[in-house]
Amino acid sequence: MLNIIWFIMIITGIITAAINGRMEEVSIAILQSAEDSVMIVIKLIGPMALWLGLMKLAEEADLTKLLSRMFRPMARVLFPNIPEGHPALAAIMMNLSANFLGLGNSATPLGIKAMQELQSLNKNKIIASNAMCTFLVINTSSVTLIPTTVLALRIGAASSSPTSIIGTTIFATACSTVVGVSVNKILIKLSEMSRYD
Repeated sequence: MLNIIWFIMIITGIITAAINGRMEEVSIAILQSAEDSVMIVIKLIGPMALWLGLMKLAEEADLTKLLSRMFRPMARVLFPNIPEGHPALAAIMMNLSANFLGLGNSATPLGIKAMQELQSLNKNKIIASNAMCTFLVINTSSVTLIPTTVLALRIGAASSSPTSIIGTTIFATACSTVVGVSVNKILIKLSEMSRYD
């Protein structure tokens, strides 16, 4: 669906530029944007390699397992239907730890693994379970201590104070997580109540 929306926007822009006689400006903007995209990617390689390397070191030093153990009591409250010791809990904790450290790229495969494990517990394979919905909400809003990608972009854009966003990022992601989890839990309760009516 998004591909169709983007296609329509691009075609509409090109047609509008052609009608108004501004095709040269569109061509220049396209080429400049392509060049800017490549430069941003090149500038992101260094910081991303650094943080992903630190994440790998954290995994090797069992820091991520320590974080997982710290989050485990909270996970039992958020995911009461997952049996103790199930691989889904370990994958969820690793994903949350990676998101907490702002390593979205590292968190993605862990999130996929967590969803696969949650699906193995799901009785109705067509509809997402409550645990899957809760995980999706937490994963999407995820409290972030260090917004690695945004920091890398700010450093790449030569920001005078790239770390000034850390406090507001922690606050914003904490608020989004609290609101998301609260709404999710309310909807789960309403769903369970309507099932018994």
